[in-house]
Amino acid sequence: MGDPSLALPGGADPVERTRVLRRAHEAFTRDGRMEPPVRAVIAKSWRRCARARVSPECAPRLERPEPELLAYRERHPLARVMPLFRDLVGAFAAHGAHLLAVCDARGGLLWVEGEPATLRRAEGLGFVPGSRWAETAMGTNAPGTAVALGEPVQVFGAEHFSRRVHPWTCAAAPVRDPRTGRVLGAVDITGGDGLAHPHSLAFVQAVARAAEAQLALLEPVPGAAAPDTLTALGRDEALLVLGGRRIALGRRHSEILALLAQHPEGLTGDELAYALYEEESVAAVTLRAEMSRLRAVLGAGSLLSRPYRTAVPLEADFAAVTRHLAAGAVSAALTRYPGPLLPASSAPGIVRLRRRIEDQARAAVIARADVGLLSDWVCSPWGAEDPAVWRALAAALPPRDRPAALARVRSLDAELGAGPGAGPGPGAGRATFPQPARS
Repeated sequence: MGDPSLALPGGADPVERTRVLRRAHEAFTRDGRMEPPVRAVIAKSWRRCARARVSPECAPRLERPEPELLAYRERHPLARVMPLFRDLVGAFAAHGAHLLAVCDARGGLLWVEGEPATLRRAEGLGFVPGSRWAETAMGTNAPGTAVALGEPVQVFGAEHFSRRVHPWTCAAAPVRDPRTGRVLGAVDITGGDGLAHPHSLAFVQAVARAAEAQLALLEPVPGAAAPDTLTALGRDEALLVLGGRRIALGRRHSEILALLAQHPEGLTGDELAYALYEEESVAAVTLRAEMSRLRAVLGAGSLLSRPYRTAVPLEADFAAVTRHLAAGAVSAALTRYPGPLLPASSAPGIVRLRRRIEDQARAAVIARADVGLLSDWVCSPWGAEDPAVWRALAAALPPRDRPAALARVRSLDAELGAGPGAGPGPGAGRATFPQPARS
C-alpha cells in the first residue's frame, strides 16, 4: 500500500478532484474552516500561510534581477549538479510539457527550464528565475514548502495557497549538503495534471538523492568559505561565527538568531514577535528597534527583512543534533549536545524549541536502552533529576548494579509526589526553566 498522504484528493477523477479542492480552499481562505479531503501536510501549510498573512491573491516578486542572479547562482552549490538535473529531468520535462526548476534554501528560483510553451505560461505566472517562491511569500507550493519543511512534497492544483497557481501541479524534494546536512535548496518538477501521481514525487526524490550523492563525491570548492555557525546549546548567550568573525551575542540577539536559524525561509514581524515576547501585545516599533541593533552588530547586508531572515543560512548546533537524532545516531547526537538550548531564555519560541529538542534526545536515549548513554544523561545537570531515565537505567543495568539507580528513582518519586512505579510523562522531573505565558 502506498503512502496515504499521497492519495489524490477527491479520488482519481481530475474534474471531481479540482472541484473538491477548490471548495476546500475557498472555505479556508474565507473563514478559516478546514474541510476534507485536504491532506495533513497541506492543511498545516495553509495554516502557516494564514499566520504569515499570505494572501490567496499573492503574486511573486522578482528578488534578484538578472546580473545579480547570474553571479549568485554561479556561486551556488547546486550549480555543480545542474548538469545532473538536466540529464535526469530534462527529457522527462520536455516530453511531458513540464518544467525543471531549482530553488535555493529560501525558495528563490535559480533555474527554470523546460518545454517552450510551458515556459511562456510560467513566465506569465511569475515562475521565473530570480523570483521568490518561499512559502511565506507565495503560500503553499512544492519548492517553497519543500525547503520550509526540509521534506519532499507534492502539491496538486487548488492545494496551492495562491489562486493563480491552481492550474498547476508540482513535486519537489530538498537537496542537502552531504557534509553538513543543511538544506541547499530543492529540485522541482512543475506542470499540469500529468504530474498528479505519486510516482512524480518518487522520481523527484530519487533525483535529489542522486544530486546529494554526486555532491558527496565532489571535492569542496577551492577557497570556499566555512559555513556561518550559531552555537546556542548549553549557553545562555550564543556564539556566532559570521564570515570568519566570532561574535558573542546578547541574550535577545541570541534568541532572534536561533529562531531565524530554525526558520531559514524567514519569519514575519508578527511571527517573530510572537516567538520572542511573553506579553500578548508588543509594539511593532520594539521589534524593529531590536532588529536595527542586531543589524549593527552583524554588519550591513547580513540581516534581511520582509520576512526577517539571515542573508546566508546559519548552521546551528541544535540543528545538527536533531539531524543525528532523526537518523538514529543517538551517540553522535549526545556528543554534540552540551545542554539545553539557551537555558535562561523565557522567549516562548525558544522554550518550545528547547523542549522539543530535549524531549527528542531524551526519548531516543530511553528507547536505545544503552547503559552508557543513559548514565551520561542522568549524570548531566539537565538529566540528574529525571526519574524516567533513571528508571530506564535501572532496567538496563545488570541486577547486581541496580540498587543505587532504584534508590534514586524512589527518592525522585517521593520528591515529585509520584507513586512507586509511576511513569512520568515527557519532561517530568527534568530541571525546569522559565515557561512562556502562552502555550
